[in-house]
Amino acid sequence: MEVSKFISIDKDSRKPKYQQIVDSTIFNISNGRLSMEQKIPSINMLSETFDLSRDTVEKAYNILKERKIITSIRGKGFYVARTQLISKINILILINKPSSYKMQIYNSFINRIGGVAHTDLNIYHCDERLFLEFLKKYQNAYDYYIIMPHFKSETLAHKSTSSAIDEELEKIPKEKLLIIDNKLSGDKSFKGVYQDFENDIYNALNEGLEKIKKYKRLIIAYPTSSVYPYPRRISQGFRKFCNQHQLKFEVLEEIFEDMILKKGDLFITITESDLVNLINLIRENEYEIGQDIGVISYNETPLKELLGITVISTDFKQMGETAADMILNKENKMVKNPFRFIDRDSI
Repeated sequence: MEVSKFISIDKDSRKPKYQQIVDSTIFNISNGRLSMEQKIPSINMLSETFDLSRDTVEKAYNILKERKIITSIRGKGFYVARTQLISKINILILINKPSSYKMQIYNSFINRIGGVAHTDLNIYHCDERLFLEFLKKYQNAYDYYIIMPHFKSETLAHKSTSSAIDEELEKIPKEKLLIIDNKLSGDKSFKGVYQDFENDIYNALNEGLEKIKKYKRLIIAYPTSSVYPYPRRISQGFRKFCNQHQLKFEVLEEIFEDMILKKGDLFITITESDLVNLINLIRENEYEIGQDIGVISYNETPLKELLGITVISTDFKQMGETAADMILNKENKMVKNPFRFIDRDSI
């Protein structure tokens, strides 16, 4: 085996020798010189050829193994484990559900990070067990882990974390971990970009107060249990707003198909299905949206913009771009994402 075909070392370079081995291996995989399951030089062969200490070569190979780039077979040696284009930055994104607005975050992140990174996306469906399996499976395999922490309890209520999740997150070096969308509580110093669910809805509704006050009663359809549950802080922020301004309000589990509507009701819907049911009810009862019945929907989507539905929403595009910038600029901070009241014709 001609070692120089697989690895190159520049003894005059200031870059550490072990890092040169890592970079050289990745480069040769990227350009196709090394293929899947191809054997690479042993630690002893590489150290003897380039007059390197065995520890230096072993450190490089351990890094490559942690990133799942090479694998070792006892008694046989080291082999290439994957041949997809390997970038300088490898990123794993774990999101809780495959909704249109979650994908907005992902797509804006990909557009912003550009070609400097290879990004893998996994969806864990708010399932703690599946989330933990992903973390254990990909431990030490990526340069960055971007995690959106929204989980469901046994009663399908929302929770942000658990002792098992905290324990697994502790295994990820802080400089490699970004928490996005939901800020974890406690004294741990995470970096990332988040929504402040309680204060976001409270402040957004205050922006629309003049229009909101013309309605007799505010009704929020907030599901306390769901396969993809929403943070309870949303309903808490709604209650705080109504109590401060002495507005009559009601909290419902969902919009029922045979619900009785009254002129002067203003509805805030969280789920897409509730928004659809509400619009159908308004039409069936021959009420006018924005005059007889008010409608505000949570989370912006292109369809809501097309239909002229007023929304209160975080800026999903901005969230993805901010997360990408934090990696590109090596920033270490927790940033609150912008949240807006977008006034349209439905109130």
